[in-house]
Amino acid sequence: MEKLDFQRELVERCIKGERSAQYNMYRMYSKGMYNICLRMLNNSMEAEDTLQESFIDVYKKLHTFKYESTPGAWIKRIVVNNCINKLRKRKLHIEDIDEGRYIPIEEQEVSDHSFEVNKIKKAILQLPDGYRAIFSLYAMEGYDHQEIGQIMNISESTSKSQYSRAKKKIRELISAY
Repeated sequence: MEKLDFQRELVERCIKGERSAQYNMYRMYSKGMYNICLRMLNNSMEAEDTLQESFIDVYKKLHTFKYESTPGAWIKRIVVNNCINKLRKRKLHIEDIDEGRYIPIEEQEVSDHSFEVNKIKKAILQLPDGYRAIFSLYAMEGYDHQEIGQIMNISESTSKSQYSRAKKKIRELISAY
């Protein structure tokens, strides 16, 4: 059975309420989705709660899935939105800037070969919530700044600015180690 057929069948079985299919879907996607939650929320208990809430949402909304993307991408969008909602409840601070005031900072790679991965992870976890959310969405989850702006209800330039500041802060934190 092809992967797409398997995914379609799994979705259809979940929609019918088959517990074994729901468990299989959870098993397939929960680890990756938990990692997203943990990176964005920086709190294991909140990440676990958000993961569970997200899968409840997935099963409730699965009948609306249109097969325009993979089930994993669709689930990821729900997880990211739930993480952002959690961050907003924490009073996520994101500075909005005027479109014309954004001055791109020269692109530099955060993951310079001289840095160890664990130092980078540690630095990311120390970022303020807003920086960490935008950095995670852009650098780790592959969203572009326009998508991040739409998801987080901020301008594209604000997303770029926050990402740039997050990279700068990561470099500062790593230098301090």
